[in-house]
Amino acid sequence: MARWWMALALVLAACSSPAPAPAPPPSTPPLPPVPAAPAPSDAVAVIVDAAPPPVLRPAIVDAPLAWSDERVALTLDYRKRHSDPAATDLTIDPHVIVLHWTDGSSAKATRAYFDNLRIEASRADLARAGAVNVSSHFLVDRDGTIYQLQPETRFARHCIGLNHVAIGVENVGDGAKYPLTDAQVAADAALVRYLASRFHITHLLGHYEVMKFRDNPYFVERDPKYRNEKPDPGAAFMQRVRTEVADLGLAGL
Repeated sequence: MARWWMALALVLAACSSPAPAPAPPPSTPPLPPVPAAPAPSDAVAVIVDAAPPPVLRPAIVDAPLAWSDERVALTLDYRKRHSDPAATDLTIDPHVIVLHWTDGSSAKATRAYFDNLRIEASRADLARAGAVNVSSHFLVDRDGTIYQLQPETRFARHCIGLNHVAIGVENVGDGAKYPLTDAQVAADAALVRYLASRFHITHLLGHYEVMKFRDNPYFVERDPKYRNEKPDPGAAFMQRVRTEVADLGLAGL
């Protein structure tokens, strides 16, 4: 009987004892740190095309030639007769620059000559083709001074077949007694560069090249007998000016 009570006591003691605490879960290892993005070894260069610098206007002296309603009428008559019978004004869209020489030594004398309204009768071939006097847009003196005689977009009588699209530049001098100068080469090049920046200039010609340019669509002369041969301003001078403005890509013949 005593044994039975002892066994019962042991059972009750076992039931009243607290359950052992569960084992703690294994610890979670910490996550590795996120590495920072590496700094670039070289900066990325952003290339932006810079606008070309503006072409500076060379020093130009305004010296407008004498102008009148009569000169307008005579010039318009010449334009209708030789290039466009439907023309109503003297406005041109220049695509060509033609270089000349004056066959003289004085800018003042050339400037005064251009003021004459009508071509002189002694220049018979020219007089038969029209009454208005010859002229140009610019006159370059032997020291390189540039004179502007009239607007670049006004029709002027300076070369057969191209007056309706050409700016004329006269250089004081000739091919023998008064050869054109280094200063004139520099002045013509600066003027060509400036004009090419303002107008859609595609060709640079010497006066002596114009008659060889007749197959070009720019050349328009309604009188098939109206032709002349000119030596100015000489091949050597043209080559020097062309070298100075070669980067413009202007065509010749």
